[in-house]
Amino acid sequence: MAFFQYRAADQTGKVVEGVMEADGEQRVVARLRDMGCIPLRIAMPSERAVGAPRQARPLFEKRQVSQQQLLQFTREMATLLNAGLPLDRSLSILGNLFEGTEFSKTLRALVEAVRAGKSLAAAMGEHPQVFPRIYTNMIRAGEAGGILENVLRYLTDYLESTTALKEEIKSALIYPIILGTAAGASLIVMFIFVIPKFAALFHDNRKAIPWITEMVINFSQLLAQYGWLALLVAIAALAGAIFYIKTPEGRGEWDRLCLKAWLIGDLVRKFETARFSRTLSALLRGGVPLLDALGTVQGVVGNRLLARAIGQVQARVREGKGMARPLSESGLFPILALNMIAVGEESGKLDGMLAEVASFYDQEVRRSTKRITALLEPALILGMGLIIAVVVISMLMAIFSINDF
Repeated sequence: MAFFQYRAADQTGKVVEGVMEADGEQRVVARLRDMGCIPLRIAMPSERAVGAPRQARPLFEKRQVSQQQLLQFTREMATLLNAGLPLDRSLSILGNLFEGTEFSKTLRALVEAVRAGKSLAAAMGEHPQVFPRIYTNMIRAGEAGGILENVLRYLTDYLESTTALKEEIKSALIYPIILGTAAGASLIVMFIFVIPKFAALFHDNRKAIPWITEMVINFSQLLAQYGWLALLVAIAALAGAIFYIKTPEGRGEWDRLCLKAWLIGDLVRKFETARFSRTLSALLRGGVPLLDALGTVQGVVGNRLLARAIGQVQARVREGKGMARPLSESGLFPILALNMIAVGEESGKLDGMLAEVASFYDQEVRRSTKRITALLEPALILGMGLIIAVVVISMLMAIFSINDF
């Protein structure tokens, strides 16, 4: 079985896109025809179609525009349009606001494209490295519905929530990272520079020292002589792991491991649920149809197992079924989120309920992050303390044994 990206026309003539799992192109064509769609294009199985319709990213990717710049642009754009300024004039003013940055060049290109007759969404679609897929789709829906100012406000709220959550997680992890780095550096200095000084004192009395002291000294000598080799091996292993994760098989294994890992798995599940709900809510509020919104969300969700489940939900929704039950069948989403989504479907207020789900799981992610860091900090301190205690006790035992001898 493989994943195929398809484009087809439904019974109303509307073009739909998605990802389907099948054992061949002919099977995809047959299933599309059974659904009442006319296949237009079937992509060969590729890395892009393993979990979500996205292009492979380079190993170290540098975004041309930061999240904060995009947020500022969206907020100011909504303000200018609400004040009655024409679209090209608003873009021109914002281009001057970001003068001297890469974003300014992009905005000047948008101004030229808009003045040449292109829609704002089409112009933004030519710069995918600046404007994410969700951003472009919401702008397109806003232009089509004549509610571009409202869509920009929805996008502002979306970007603010996403940025705030990411920054809180980063801030919570700063102290444990600094603590772990300092602890590791201290232990390396102690084993490479301090313990050899004691080893010189015990050189003539190696038979009199305890076995634990002998073990500590041997490890110190091994680290001093071959530490550089261990560092090279660790770097090579890390680079190999990163390259493997960039492959379709490696990414699938990594995503599966992330969902099953102790403590981390629950956090990843909650984070992706919040991202899925927030993105889908913003798209629906912006006027994007549910099927198109689900296709966009596939490219936003980071975990490929969850993205694959969303692709299957998209197919079930196209068949006329609801969204909550297919999500529950995947067994990957929290039960509370599924129940809230089901209530939103029954009440006809799916976008509002998804926003509530996103808000709830944002708080859950914050609480889970605090719990993990609360466990991580004392664990690092305790681990470092135990190692230092073993080293100190082994040295004292050696000193006492030599005196006794």
